[in-house]
Amino acid sequence: MNLPVRADSAIPTGDDAALVQGYLNHVTVEKRLADRTVVLYTLDLQRLATHAADARVGLRDVQSTHIRKWIAQMHSAGRSARGIALILSGWRGLYGWLGRQGLIDHNPVQGVRAPKAGKPLPKALGVDESVQLASHVEEADHPALEARDACITELLYGCGLRIGELVGLDVVASASARGWIDAQDGEAHVLGKGSKRRSVPVGRASLAALARWLEQRALWAGDDAALFIGSRGQRLTPQHIRVRLKRRSRLAGLATPVHPHMLRHSFASHVLQSSGDLRAVQELLGHASISTTQVYTRLDFQHLAKVYDAAHPRAHAKGKPPKA
Repeated sequence: MNLPVRADSAIPTGDDAALVQGYLNHVTVEKRLADRTVVLYTLDLQRLATHAADARVGLRDVQSTHIRKWIAQMHSAGRSARGIALILSGWRGLYGWLGRQGLIDHNPVQGVRAPKAGKPLPKALGVDESVQLASHVEEADHPALEARDACITELLYGCGLRIGELVGLDVVASASARGWIDAQDGEAHVLGKGSKRRSVPVGRASLAALARWLEQRALWAGDDAALFIGSRGQRLTPQHIRVRLKRRSRLAGLATPVHPHMLRHSFASHVLQSSGDLRAVQELLGHASISTTQVYTRLDFQHLAKVYDAAHPRAHAKGKPPKA
């Protein structure tokens, strides 16, 4: 693959060009990386060549001090920490290959890290939006479709299930089942990450939605033991559920397209807001570490801050009334 010409990038010449092309041939032919990945590597190596040319050094003479300087420049220019980490990965691969070829005696990228990325808060719906979505009835849909999609929505929001846990549910418990719902006891038994099983409560609204869906499911039932099936009787895929949920959120009048994990975040945030019990939320979500669950305390604080800003007279500048 030849290096594409870009107005903002220097094309490596001479020895540098041969080194870069040799590495690109390696990842294309020997490692068989996807075309898109090779294109991204090419662009990242163009960027490296530009920096090296500006510093008047060849690629084999680049030092760790150069790499750190260029990282700082990219960061100050606004490139994200994740973007810089991906660029470093491409550079590290080149120098690792050069080292294995005996063309350099050290990897200048080894041990150099990208700036630490801040953890974005998970997106969660407000309580009113969640209830609006769960209560929506799409009368234009076939009754079986409506009952199924309503039940999916209720279980994702009402139980905080991962999408993989949801699609893994079977109609009845069995030795081979990844998960099932015990309607009599009001519990969902699921197989989570790390093949760890857990049980979570199923509320009355979810159980009612389940009963309605099971009545309709008989119209489509085939040999598949899956709880959630399509009109041909086959287990739904995660992608199918994502598409249906996004559509449902739009038809319900929500401004934000909803994906399954957003309902899991909403479940966790709303339980924490009401109970303040972080350990209970950890158990309900099936998190191995409490540190994973602690992100919801930041969501909870945001909720409290909004309440304070809207209600407390000292939260506003003098003479400015609270927002309606």
